[in-house]
Amino acid sequence: MGRGVGGAWSLLARGVGSVARAGSGRSPGLTVHDEELRDADDEYLTSDDVDGSEGRAVRRAAGAQGHSHRRDGTGLALLALALLVSVGVWLGAAGPVGAFIDALVRAVVGTAALLVPIALAAGAIVLMRRGPNPEKRARYIGGALLVVLPLLGLMHLVAGAPEDLPGRSHAGGFVGYVVGTPLTAGVTAWVSVPILVLCMAFGVLILSGRTIREVVDAAAGWLGLGGGQIDDDDLPWDDDVDDSYGDPDDSYDELDELDDAGDADLSSSYGTRGWSGQAASGRSDDPYENYPPDDSAPRPRRRGSRSDRRSAPISVPTPDVDVTDAPTDNVDDMVTEPVVDEVTEQIARPASRSRQRAGEVAKASGRDRRETAARPAATEPAADADPDALVVSDVEGDYRLPPATLLVDGDPPKRGSQTNDDMIDRITGVLEQFKIDAAVTGYTRGPTVTRYEVELGPGVKVEKITALQRNIAYAVATDNVRLLAPIPGKSAVGIEVPNSDREMVRLADVLKSPSTRKDSHPLVIGLGKDIEGDFVSANLAKMPHLLVAGSTGSGKSSFVNSMLVSLLTRATPEQVRMILIDPKMVELTPYEGIPHLITPIITQPKKAAAALAWLVEEMEQRYQDMKASRVRHIDDFNTKVRSGEISTPLGSERVYKPYPYILAIVDELADLMMTAPRDVEDAIVRITQKARAAGIHLVLATQRPSVDVVTGLIKTNVPSRLAFATSSLTDSRVILDQPGAEKLIGMGDGLFLPMGANKPIRMQGAFITDEEIAAVVDYTREQADPEYTEGVTTAKAGDKKEIDGDIGNDLDDLLQAIELVVSSQFGSTSMLQRKLRVGFAKAGRLMDLMETRGVVGPSEGSKAREVLVKPDDLAGVIASITGGGGDEAEGE
Repeated sequence: MGRGVGGAWSLLARGVGSVARAGSGRSPGLTVHDEELRDADDEYLTSDDVDGSEGRAVRRAAGAQGHSHRRDGTGLALLALALLVSVGVWLGAAGPVGAFIDALVRAVVGTAALLVPIALAAGAIVLMRRGPNPEKRARYIGGALLVVLPLLGLMHLVAGAPEDLPGRSHAGGFVGYVVGTPLTAGVTAWVSVPILVLCMAFGVLILSGRTIREVVDAAAGWLGLGGGQIDDDDLPWDDDVDDSYGDPDDSYDELDELDDAGDADLSSSYGTRGWSGQAASGRSDDPYENYPPDDSAPRPRRRGSRSDRRSAPISVPTPDVDVTDAPTDNVDDMVTEPVVDEVTEQIARPASRSRQRAGEVAKASGRDRRETAARPAATEPAADADPDALVVSDVEGDYRLPPATLLVDGDPPKRGSQTNDDMIDRITGVLEQFKIDAAVTGYTRGPTVTRYEVELGPGVKVEKITALQRNIAYAVATDNVRLLAPIPGKSAVGIEVPNSDREMVRLADVLKSPSTRKDSHPLVIGLGKDIEGDFVSANLAKMPHLLVAGSTGSGKSSFVNSMLVSLLTRATPEQVRMILIDPKMVELTPYEGIPHLITPIITQPKKAAAALAWLVEEMEQRYQDMKASRVRHIDDFNTKVRSGEISTPLGSERVYKPYPYILAIVDELADLMMTAPRDVEDAIVRITQKARAAGIHLVLATQRPSVDVVTGLIKTNVPSRLAFATSSLTDSRVILDQPGAEKLIGMGDGLFLPMGANKPIRMQGAFITDEEIAAVVDYTREQADPEYTEGVTTAKAGDKKEIDGDIGNDLDDLLQAIELVVSSQFGSTSMLQRKLRVGFAKAGRLMDLMETRGVVGPSEGSKAREVLVKPDDLAGVIASITGGGGDEAEGE
């Protein structure tokens, strides 16, 4: 009879427990042989029927199932007790037993008796739904006591601290009396209430597993007060996720515990929120929370059904490998102790590094990584600074710098999007298809591109990743994929993929960043924002010269505008003077009339060459003054002039004044090199070689960074480079001495290579509208009028080149011969005879004159000579021979 009742109770408990676990989305029992053990009879699970390793495994499984049944029985008992207490306490309809229970419960906990049935039912459900967790059991019990006991004591104090039994039954009961009475006797009720409230708060923190700092950070992030930095530990996990492969409480955040656990089963903690949980509830903003910590080979696949795997198809041309047919039994891969021998045979790959890498990656890629990856750069100014000023410095005189209100602020940066998650899936799919032991461990999102970091397993060559550049580009559906192998300062390969949802970087945000504002040097300019999300600025005085190149539409003109507006908002005319050379005649026109100009904007190449020659003379004059004053830099000279330590010699009419910095900006170097290549190149080379200490700096911009425009001498003396999108690999090598610029996507996407750096910095150039430019220029015009220097664009009389004596009276014939040979690209003496109708002797003489001037190469017998000049450079060659040109007539 007793055995029958016990069997019926066990059967009922088993059924109710299975229903409860099925409702929670979990599979009851163990992960491997649950299906078989659920239908097995107890008489077949004895040690007499099985032996060996299989028998031990089955006995372990039977013991585990017995524990599960005991939990179900206990849960049902708690449900029955909750039913009895609820009827007695709520309804008073359980007869004498119910009345006794009501009186007992109210005597113990007072008015809180109304919550006892709910607590019992909740405990029963939790007990049947979730497995035992000794590590969390103590925390839950301690936290519950710290919440319940102070709550009862608080109820006792609020009710007036009654002493009699009926009064305690309507307050906090006996427990409340025991907790509240000693406190009121010792420190009075006014102090006891805050103490009990603090104890309750501490209990809530213990139950939630959070700290006060994490709660404050999470609240600030939700309210938009945290500067955009929200740790994923502060975000609540979604409980409505697929927990079919692990306990919902065993989150990815407990990897450190797994690292110390030794023989702990990683499959539960690894799969819950590392893969399936994220697939259901959305990925975390932290790139390192989105991926499992195990980098073993091959990387474990995502948990879930095959249909889930097909939700993000990967199109990579690999006919021999199919992702959908690949094995997905990654649960067995993570089992450290086999249940039976058959399970051991099904394990495809060992996970020997899983436990170690789980802890290492979780620690190495934790909070420090989240603070630097894709974080919004702070733009708040210093507390003691003028909020409307763009530079923290005092400006002498009546001149006022343009306020920050003239510039438009940009939108807050994005931390991540679903597009980034899709890209990670596609890159991961390529690595899996080619069976490469590598894993995407995170990403850093910039305004234009996102860099995905790929860590390689032991013994994997970096060349295996770089060889897949085209396959990765095919998978992410773009041809502008750039690989960094490795990322500077990291043991990872970077894969840079353009963002489909690009962000605009405003110049106002760059200039308002704390790093830019605190640097009071007048030559600091805002460049943009790098791929890490940090604002990039540079000091032209430290470059000391800059070479900018990019094809049409790459963002070169926008950079020039941003640079000029940066200087206008940070420097006075006494600090910086400018020479603007604009052969295009329209790019720099808005800046006409600003007080920083030394001369009106130059649009004619001949005047530009004269202005560069004037800069050389100014440089020599400054060096003479610095030599007389025994200083090595113009800043030291200005300091001595302001302090009165140096003065002009007796009898001299000169008056020493502080020298301003001089910045010469050439918007199109190619036009100057075509018109007067020798004069322009000589002046640029001399300035770039010596002018740094004299405070003279050059910014050279061109759309055609070919070797005949950016010559070797110019490149040698201009160490800082800024390359926007170029049309070919050759142009990238000319400007950067390395490939990369041909992979840029245009519209401000650039590579900045400052002086002394080995690797360029990828950044998005700052953008400024025409309205902002007009507002800043109008403000500066109102502050002062330009003071032009005479003779800057006037060529010296002695500079005009005389006709070479060996040409004699054959200048016209020589010019016709040069035009004929260069336009036809065919250097033949017989052709000159026919076209110019001259004799053989004169045709040969003309050919010799062209050879001495570098138009054609040496004679090769009966073959035609090689033509060394391109048709685009014809005007420059003719100008160098004649010593003048049509530009003079145009200037007149």
